Amino acid sequence: MRISQLEGRRVALWGWGREGRAAYRAIRAALPALPLTLFCTPTEVDDAQALGDAKLEIDTRTDADRLAAFDIVIKSPGISPYRPDAAEAAARGTRFVGGTALWFAQHAGPDGIAARTVCVTGTKGKSTTTALLAHLLRSGGHVTALAGNIGLPLLELPEHPVPEAWVIELSSYQTGDVADSGTRPDIAVVTNIFPEHLDWHGSQARYVEDKLRLVTDARPRIAVLNADDPTVAALGHVIQADPASTTAVRWYGTRDGWHLRGDVLWRGAVEVLDTAGLPLPGRHNRGNLCAVLTAIEALGHDAVALAPSAVHFQPLPHRLQVLGERDGVTYVNDSISTTPFATLAALDCHRDRPVALLVGGHDRGLDWSGFARDVGTRAPAVIVTMGANGPRIHAELEAVGGDIKLLAANDLADAVVKARQSLPAGGVVLLSPGAPSFGPYRDYVERGRHFASIAGFDPDTISSIPGLGIH
Repeated sequence: MRISQLEGRRVALWGWGREGRAAYRAIRAALPALPLTLFCTPTEVDDAQALGDAKLEIDTRTDADRLAAFDIVIKSPGISPYRPDAAEAAARGTRFVGGTALWFAQHAGPDGIAARTVCVTGTKGKSTTTALLAHLLRSGGHVTALAGNIGLPLLELPEHPVPEAWVIELSSYQTGDVADSGTRPDIAVVTNIFPEHLDWHGSQARYVEDKLRLVTDARPRIAVLNADDPTVAALGHVIQADPASTTAVRWYGTRDGWHLRGDVLWRGAVEVLDTAGLPLPGRHNRGNLCAVLTAIEALGHDAVALAPSAVHFQPLPHRLQVLGERDGVTYVNDSISTTPFATLAALDCHRDRPVALLVGGHDRGLDWSGFARDVGTRAPAVIVTMGANGPRIHAELEAVGGDIKLLAANDLADAVVKARQSLPAGGVVLLSPGAPSFGPYRDYVERGRHFASIAGFDPDTISSIPGLGIH
């Protein structure tokens, strides 16, 4: 649905975060007289009223009847369409769309494809993959847009200049928007699939289904898929076996494509470079470089020539971010970690040093038993549990036993103090919570900034994401 098609419809906005505000501005730019209703929280009312928009009605109450009064509800990504009020309104005829869907509909070409769009999703590594792809394209002189879930809503992008490539990160909350837009992405990259966001999706099966809609329903021209991930690989084989499929599969992680042998990057039988010195912490991130280079080839560029420019990549904040050293202890901010799998990967990056691991946060029902079994092989010096699911994680670890020292903390500040007191000089305090930040913090960024502040670092200098927008 294009924004122009909202004219004459009963339209509401649901959510007044950055995505909601971007949708409002885009609609007002095209349809200044369209009556709108905004569903928001009481704390957001003053900000919305300050717009002075006589055509904007504000409501802090949301239920099925109110939602069903509208033809179209433009929903912010964090609001689940599976919650009862939304599901009932949808059953009564209300159509829910997101800003991502509006953007893609606006950019459909004559063939139904949004030209030169590269959409990146996956449970882990999608932000780094997206930013690294934009970085390498720009290093080759290609004007590139970097936007989406990484920190800049698509509807905030200017129409000019028109980039040579649109590099877009999508969360599992947004992949369905692309499919629902009726516009096919040019290229879709899927890095991996682990259990995540079960509270939003309702079940692991639905999470996987929603995540993969970027390929199954949106039908990209080319799907760049990770051969090493069982779920992603299974999807790719299904596509390849379907004679009616219009999506071509490009694999990475295979011997005839981009892959790693130890720390060395190969393109088929050609050795390209040693990745050990790249600013990509963790083997999983160096594996994401393979995804990036495969996508660059799908765009028609020389990936071998661009690969060495990865050495100049600036790592993203809150993702295995080394903040620095205080009193002989290194502090690492991996606040974006919201699954136990991500926490285990973070531990792998520091296996040669004594680590105090900070875990726990919002409890959305993820299974931590696998983490409890596997964490012994990573051998942190101490694990400090915190947050709403901290007691449950603590109990899982106690049940497994082993030599790991366990401590319980009241909050993040208490956890940092206990971690520091438990470490010798040369150790690492690693915030990799494996859980969302909801409750004490607005998001993982606010949590990471607080961690930096507690550790004695300036949160403002560690939080900016470079390169957003069109460059």
